[in-house]
Formats: sequence, structure tokens, C-alpha cells
Amino acid sequence: MPRKSVTLADTAAATKLRQFLASMELPSDGRLPPERELAETLDLGRAALRKALAALEAEGQLWRHVGKGTFTGSRPIDTVADVTAMARRTNPIEVMGARIAFEPEIARCAALNATPALVAEMRNCVTRTRQAPSWRHYELWDNKLHRTIGEATQNSLLLGLLDTLNAVRREVTWGRLRENPVRPPDDHHSFAEHDQIVEAIAHRDTAGAAAAMRIHLQSVERHLRNS
Repeated sequence: MPRKSVTLADTAAATKLRQFLASMELPSDGRLPPERELAETLDLGRAALRKALAALEAEGQLWRHVGKGTFTGSRPIDTVADVTAMARRTNPIEVMGARIAFEPEIARCAALNATPALVAEMRNCVTRTRQAPSWRHYELWDNKLHRTIGEATQNSLLLGLLDTLNAVRREVTWGRLRENPVRPPDDHHSFAEHDQIVEAIAHRDTAGAAAAMRIHLQSVERHLRNS
């Protein structure tokens, strides 16, 4: 009996942590709060929290780096040092080129394998981007949308590659590209483009999902070049 109660407690702690990750707006790098703060927020003991963190890390939902913290997503395939080195060798236009080459196929695979729950999460992300009070909040939900599409592939290697690309993207210096207005305008191009990607995935339209993702990323690239 004691062993069973511990298992139930561990499951409850992991559930609390999953709910926190689903509802909280984390920094753009996906870093979780420090363990002490997170334990207080979730009303968990440190031991229970660490077991929950380990469980989600084993599922590929989190990764930890000693001295830096805990992050959402799976561990980038390259080490942090290698990601930083790659970021120093590249630039925003190259990053967009890599995304255009890679993410349409992520969308294609997502259209084949997405679960109803993940499609619902994509739609939630789209709604939250439209409601974002600032560019920072928009980018948080935009990042979460693209990663949810990666999760929908049901392919851990593809998701790991996407996480590595995103880790490099976060390290690249983009400059002050957005000064006015303080939030995305109501006619921001990405809103309709996101809708098209998600609806194609929801309808199992593999070619349409890939094409919609390519159009979206090419649009982002044009705006980047013209900024």
C-alpha cells in the first residue's frame, strides 16, 4: 500500500507540472522558474517536484542543463556550446532559409499524425497570438504553435531537430525589428497564414499543410528582409 500511494502522489505531481506548462507564459527560451519558486507555485515538496521534472524529461517534454536551468522541449541534439557556435556562424536570413527548407515537411508529417488534442492546442495558440498584448507575448505563442506542430509529427527525431533549429534561432541576434506598434496589428499577415496551416493539418491535407507552412515562412522572410 505505501508503494501505491507514492506512485499516485508522483502522478499527481507530474499532472500539476503538465498543467503549469500548458497554462503559463514562459520566457522565449522556454526556461522554467527555479526549483524553489516552482515548488511554491505548484504547492509541492522539492522531492516531489524533482520526480515530476524527471518524469517529464523522460517523456521529452523538458530538458535540463546543469548551471543554466530547466527548459521546455527535448534536449537539442547538439550541446549548448555547439548551438552557440552555430549561432555565431549564421544570421537571421540563413535561419529563415533553414526553416523554409525544414518546417514544411514538419507540417506535412503533422497532417498525417496529429491527434485531436494537439490540433486543439494549435488552435488555442492561434487564438492567443491574436489576443497578444505585445510582440513578446505574440512570439511566445507563435513559438508554442510551431513546436506543437512539431509534436504532432509523433516523431521524436524530427522534434529534436526542430528543437535544435529553434535553439540556434534563439541565440541569433535579430536586432530591433519591431518598434511600432507595440503589438501585432489586427491585419498581421501571420494570423491568416497560421489559420491555413492549422486547418490543413486538421483536415489531414498533407500537401496543403506543407504549402501553407512554406508560404507563411516565406512571408516572414520577406518582412525580415524589408525591416
